[in-house]
Amino acid sequence: MNFTVTPGWPVVLRDGPVLLRPYRRSDAASWSEVRRVNQAWLAPWESSPPGRWGELNSPAAFRFVHRDQRRQARRGESMPFAVCLVEASGRERLVGHLNLGNIVRRAFCSAYVGYWVDGRVAGRGVIPTAMALAVDHGFGPGGLHRIEVNIRPENGPSRRVVEKLGFREEAYHPRYMHIDGAWRDHIGYAMTSEDVAAEGGLLARWHRLRTAAS
Repeated sequence: MNFTVTPGWPVVLRDGPVLLRPYRRSDAASWSEVRRVNQAWLAPWESSPPGRWGELNSPAAFRFVHRDQRRQARRGESMPFAVCLVEASGRERLVGHLNLGNIVRRAFCSAYVGYWVDGRVAGRGVIPTAMALAVDHGFGPGGLHRIEVNIRPENGPSRRVVEKLGFREEAYHPRYMHIDGAWRDHIGYAMTSEDVAAEGGLLARWHRLRTAAS
């Protein structure tokens, strides 16, 4: 029996070497390696559950993460993507994560985006491309109208990603989320489907921006 109730899910999305796909159980070792190597890069921006980083990001822990992701996707609450780079050999290298989460339907048709990327590939356009792919899919087959992102004010690189893609800064949320051991302020950004419809989608906008900057 197919319990999936999320429009447009599961799906595989790709633009050049950037590939978004559902997680597999076989991703455990790759996911754990990336997360453990990037502790200093990721920990300051992530929620702070009890436990040591190595344990929380072990291959064994991935089984629980994967199970929870599948459950939420079946309920239509999220679209969790493994972000991969496809090498010349065709091998997929897991380099990050992007989730369209907290999906609410009916009169709202909204979701939040959360993401992280391997610091070893940061600055290569991986996450902006992944964001553009996911947002276009969310606004299209995913049936969404509004997508939001909340980012700590101090997280300059992440803010630059959404700002150059054209997300609007809409709000300031004091003590919004418990991150890295304390309640942290966040800046709220958002975009609706109308914001990119005339441009042929967010990926088309991103391609034009990259071409103009090259």
